[in-house]
Parts: sequence; structure tokens; C-alpha cells
Amino acid sequence: MKIGDKVRYLNAVGGGTITRIGDKGIITVLEDDGFETPILAHEVVVVEQTNELNFKIGTPKTQTETQLQTPKQKIPKYSFDTTEETPEGEKISLLLAFVAENIKNLQNSSMEFFIINESNYCINFQILTGSKTTTLHTTDTIEPQTKLFIADIPKENVNNYEYLRIQGFAFKEGKMFDVKPTIDTALRINPIDFYKLHRFVDNDFFGSKAMILTILDQDYPPIKHLIDEKQLQNAMHEKRHQSTKKQFAPPKKQEIIEIDLHIHELIDNFANLRNADMLAIQLKKFHSVMKENIGKKGQKIIFIHGKGEGVLRKELINNLKRHYKNTSFQDASFQQYGFGATQVNIH
Repeated sequence: MKIGDKVRYLNAVGGGTITRIGDKGIITVLEDDGFETPILAHEVVVVEQTNELNFKIGTPKTQTETQLQTPKQKIPKYSFDTTEETPEGEKISLLLAFVAENIKNLQNSSMEFFIINESNYCINFQILTGSKTTTLHTTDTIEPQTKLFIADIPKENVNNYEYLRIQGFAFKEGKMFDVKPTIDTALRINPIDFYKLHRFVDNDFFGSKAMILTILDQDYPPIKHLIDEKQLQNAMHEKRHQSTKKQFAPPKKQEIIEIDLHIHELIDNFANLRNADMLAIQLKKFHSVMKENIGKKGQKIIFIHGKGEGVLRKELINNLKRHYKNTSFQDASFQQYGFGATQVNIH
């Protein structure tokens, strides 16, 4: 990132050309209306680079431009200010994020793809896609305590991101540092998640909701990513040979039931319904599911109700306490459902 580069704001509409690079990661952007705006460097993404003489990279120079070139001058580049280091940043937390262009119409929305570095380290990384065979998607370096735009993903291509693998190594420039293990984390995203509103949550990184995936958390990958590599590569591609001989096997663990109580998932036309009417429909669905499963000891049910004002959640809890004594409840996994779901356990 340097003077002359064109940038776009990540958390607001607009952008412009970098005119100054100051201390502590603050840059000045000249907007199209002629006003200059100071902003943190990690809150913008470069959309068009220039070389040190402010010519667009890849643009052929005419003879006249060549004659007008002035001696090269050193232009300061943005670098991480080590005074911004934090104690928790000495352990690496690395995230991926998908931001929907139209959160209200996920079925037809494109996605913006980011990588987020919550550490005091620079990370040189590569992202691979695919399971049985892999393709190199991106290779780059992300600076400390910042996020980096990776790609715009058209809606017809989001399914190509089902299998991702992130490899890399961490380092610090110009100072001593603790050597970290190399990064090599594989994960699978259920393609349906790109169309589920509850998978996009409020966060500290963007001005809108995003689907956040953890690659490293305090130096370690999440437990759910610690899976056998062959299992990941062969899933959905190989059918294992099964013996025809009958075997006695222990009963299978009951699968978790997911029930989405958002009104648009329950009925097609709700435009003319009052809030009380919608709540009644949602509670009717809740009671129907509970009565169907109340005798299944060990069953877990996830009711997805959204964050909202908490009215539906309060009603669910009141009804659980009043009518279903052999149950307990808790907030469902934040990683999977954000803040808007309750898990019910049948005892």
C-alpha cells in the first residue's frame, strides 16, 4: 500500500486515492469530490496499484511519459506500528470471512471473501480450493492486526468454496520473535450455509453481518477442523466397501434436530399478519416439534429464532419451564448459529 494507490472503503461506501501515509497506520484518501479523509489503513482495500512513479501497474508508457520521468524518489509504505502490539496478539488467531453483497437476498447474492489476522505477526499464506484435487486460489502476505480482501465471488461460484485449505507461516519483520508452527488447516463449508441467514452474524470486523470461519484460535485450529486429511479428501467422492455380513452394532447416536422458526420458513405469505399472529404460528411449530420428540431421551433440538428483540426466545423458555419439565436448555453453539438459537436437551 503506497501513495497513488486507489482504495475502496471496507466499512463505508466510496474510496479514492492515497495521498499521504502517516504514523500508526493512518492514511489520507483523496475522494472524487475533492475532500481528503484520514482513515486506518486496515479499513481499506487496494483496488488499483501504481508503481513508484504513480503510473498504473501494467499500463504501457508512451514515449512522452518516458521522457517526463523524474528521478525515482522513495515513497513510504504502510508498515505495522509495533506499539500497536497486544499481549493476546502473541498467539495467532486467523479467520476467514464471507460478506454478502445483499444480505436480504442470499439466494442471489455474490460474496466478498476476506482473511483476518488478529495477531502481532505477519502471515505469508496460500489458500487452496477443492478436495480430491486442489487448485491454488491465492497466495499473499497479510500484515498484523488487519484484514485482507481476497476475492469477489459471483453467486454461481460460491459452491466452489466448499473445501478450503489454508497453509502458511508467521513471522515478524526487523525484530526477534517466537517461531510458530507452520499453518496447515483444512475445512469444509456446507454450501447450504451460504444461503442461511443465521450463519451471517454481527462482528467486530465489518459494518455488516458476515459468515466467520476460524482457521486458528490462539495458535490452535478449532477441534472440529482436526480431521483426518484422507477423510476430508474422500468425503463426497468415495463409497467405502461395506460387508454384506450382518453385524451387531451399538445404536447410532441421535442426530441433532434443527428447526428454523423464522416466519418466512414456516409460511409463504405473512405480509398481512400482526406480530401476535406470527408469534402464535411460531409457538405452534415449537409445541409440535416438542410433543413429537419429548419421549426421545438424549435428543437435542436446536430452535433457530434470530437475535431480534428476544420476544420469541423468552416465550420458548417460558413454555419449556411450564410444559416440558424433563428438559434443559442453553444457548446453541455461537460458531454454528451466532446469537440467535437455543438448544433444548431431552432428559
